[in-house]
Amino acid sequence: MASKKREVQLQTVINSQSLWDEMLQNKGLTVIDVYQAWCGPCKAMQTLFRKLKNELNEDEILHFAVAEADSIVTLQSFRDKCEPVFLFSLNGKIIAKIQGANAPLVNKKVISLVNEEKKIAAGEMVRPQYQEILLTDSDSDDAGDARYQSAEEQYSIAIIKPDAVRKALEIKENITNAGFVIATEDKTVLTEEQVRDFYSAMEDQPDFEEFLSFMTTGLSYVLVISHGSQEQESWEELRPESEPKEPSEDQPEVEAKPPPRVTRKKWDSLQEYLERQHVSQFCDVEEDVADVSKFMDLFFPDFKKTKGMKLEKTLALLRPDLFQERTDEVLNIIENEGFKILMQRQVVLSEEEATTLCKEYENEDYFGKLIENMTRGPSLALVLLRGNGLQHWKQLLGPRTVAEANEHFPQSLCAQFAMESLPVNQLYGSDSSETAEREIQHFFPPQNTLAVIKPHVTREQREEILRSIKENGFDLTQVKEMLLTRERADKVYSKITGKDFYKDVLEMLSEGPSLVMAMTKWNAVAEWRRLMGPTDPEEARLLSPDSIRAQFGISTLKNAVHGSSTAYDAFECIGRLFEESVPQNPEKN
Repeated sequence: MASKKREVQLQTVINSQSLWDEMLQNKGLTVIDVYQAWCGPCKAMQTLFRKLKNELNEDEILHFAVAEADSIVTLQSFRDKCEPVFLFSLNGKIIAKIQGANAPLVNKKVISLVNEEKKIAAGEMVRPQYQEILLTDSDSDDAGDARYQSAEEQYSIAIIKPDAVRKALEIKENITNAGFVIATEDKTVLTEEQVRDFYSAMEDQPDFEEFLSFMTTGLSYVLVISHGSQEQESWEELRPESEPKEPSEDQPEVEAKPPPRVTRKKWDSLQEYLERQHVSQFCDVEEDVADVSKFMDLFFPDFKKTKGMKLEKTLALLRPDLFQERTDEVLNIIENEGFKILMQRQVVLSEEEATTLCKEYENEDYFGKLIENMTRGPSLALVLLRGNGLQHWKQLLGPRTVAEANEHFPQSLCAQFAMESLPVNQLYGSDSSETAEREIQHFFPPQNTLAVIKPHVTREQREEILRSIKENGFDLTQVKEMLLTRERADKVYSKITGKDFYKDVLEMLSEGPSLVMAMTKWNAVAEWRRLMGPTDPEEARLLSPDSIRAQFGISTLKNAVHGSSTAYDAFECIGRLFEESVPQNPEKN
């Protein structure tokens, strides 16, 4: 369906070149929030825009718009940029640009330009001749970007190898203690393509294929490490060799001065620093600028887009009345705002849980009614993930009460989804990262399960399965390639060791090594069994065509993957196969 220009309360939505051209016909000043489709307009500035609109009351000469850079040819130079950009169009000419959500600067610019337009209309001044800003990349712009990257965004890529994963915390602490910053990281099983690309200089070595197998059959950490741009200043312990002497009677007392400010040499090379710390054998580093850029795209395809936006989880909750009546609308908004729903479940809150989540209302007259409402039926709890997710979700929610939302933030979810039953926001969000972590652990307690990728699965298929595991929110905690001998297989298949067909299982497992994994997620056992699909691949292709067994299974025996049937079985198998500690109180379900 063709896009149409539509007024959304405050800002006109522009999502095509024709609508952009139409907007340039506006008389007066148009303030344009240029945004990327993946992150949406800058919600933080809407309060200022509403204030300006109401206070200046100049609807004929002051307009506001949001423009999607991805859909407008004129704005192609702003694509793939994460920083907000505000353009100022005066009678169809772009005459100013402000980068970043700088509310005071935008406020000053709008008021100045509107006052000028009023004076021009009244004949009190002649229109200034503004130079139009060209919205294209220039050589100077590129040079500026290069200088910025060189000064502000010097990165390295580091891989902590499978045999050093147990030392990962220690290695990362060493890195950060030296003043480096871990910009992002991923715990993963590397693909063959990733290993061959990163270690291409080693490919001619005779034992490279063995090394390739080692790197693709265990967990590694991949780190993007920022070097920063400034020399680090330090007040390290610079005590004088002897204590300062007391002034003698014939000497005037001099005011004590602090120790001189000392500049500590910033480590230019991460590799050099790791060698000094005697941990370089556990961690391989790439520092060449061109190669780092290439490997960023290989390991973290979205990093350059989301740079400066920390991926954050938050707990979201739809109260019972909203959950019963308008869930689909809320979920659509969540998706459109760029959130990924990692987990969701219905939950009937206890009085204690409801009291904790509604603590901000405890002094209100309706608090008792609110708790009664929250405990009488199911709510929907969700774990959401997005760049700057905590702040963005709180901005979307709006104020705590419907009255305040209707008066000041009519676009907020609080105003949009108000219910007559209660005067409060029908949605909830964690107020800090610490709170989010605690609440997610409470409502979605992690569970362990054991997963096996069987010998007949090809390397390419294994990579697809691992990608699916990651996309479905599982956290790989332990990974090991091993031949499942009779002794090991008995631990994994303990429930069928007495069956006639068990000898066929053992024969299948003896064909080559299996990849054995310990995985963690809320409701992990059931979620992994759902993702695997029915035991018979033919049945899986009929009933669950997107499941792993439907895609990669050959027969009931060679059905690609295996998983524990209960949390207790998983607990027993993980302990026996990995000989490492697991939670002491597994669920016995």
